[in-house]
Amino acid sequence: MAGPAIIFDDGVLYERAMGAWSRLAGEVFLDWLAPAPGLRWIDVGCGNGAFTEALMERCAPAEVQAIDPSEGQLAYARTRPGARGAVFQRGDAMALPFEADRFDAAAMALVIFFVPEPEKGVAEMARVVGPGGLVAAYAWDMPGGGFPFHPAHQELRALGIAPPLPPRAEVSRTEGLRALWEGAGLEAVETRAITVQRHFESFDDYWESARSGSSLRAVLEAMAQEQVARIEAGVRARMPADRAGRITHTARANAVRGRVPA
Repeated sequence: MAGPAIIFDDGVLYERAMGAWSRLAGEVFLDWLAPAPGLRWIDVGCGNGAFTEALMERCAPAEVQAIDPSEGQLAYARTRPGARGAVFQRGDAMALPFEADRFDAAAMALVIFFVPEPEKGVAEMARVVGPGGLVAAYAWDMPGGGFPFHPAHQELRALGIAPPLPPRAEVSRTEGLRALWEGAGLEAVETRAITVQRHFESFDDYWESARSGSSLRAVLEAMAQEQVARIEAGVRARMPADRAGRITHTARANAVRGRVPA
């Protein structure tokens, strides 16, 4: 049985659960891309603006247009001090509201597996980026256990409960991303893994961030308290603390980049 649909419409809750993880992975991603300053960017599926803010702060862009289907997420994104200057608007990744060759670079940060038809999403990025321009993305390696809250997903499966997964989780594998990029006719396609670590002062800090995310929160709220307690205990057992009670957890994403044919 498939898990529940994942809907991100609360920028504050998303920030609490995923904000720090997004920034850690996004920094590695941008270091890998090493883009020139002064580019015109489109951030597709910008969510609450975590990656948009990184673009503005680290890449000296000439322009950043950021789109997302959620007004709640966009409202939060517009409050980010570091994202000032970016233009946020509602839009569909499979039908970008821009003319062809409008941008120098396009990025999808932790989004590609939520696009119902990812092939269309990649084709749209390639359409709006001019010849020789950059098209890139990264996504948590969901099938490979790279999601930051994978231990909770493991415990759900142990109870026979389907964890909440993106509708196209399979495209987050390296081979899936490469196939999408090459299928869109992009050239010089490269992939890499991104591994990041977060340190939590206690297991409770980790668990609070995990259960506050909209996807896992919806599942846990529908369960009996004793089931939730069992899942929490199972996750705690999977994540041993050091002598001071601190938790160190690792997550892994896969990234891809390619160029629009000149």
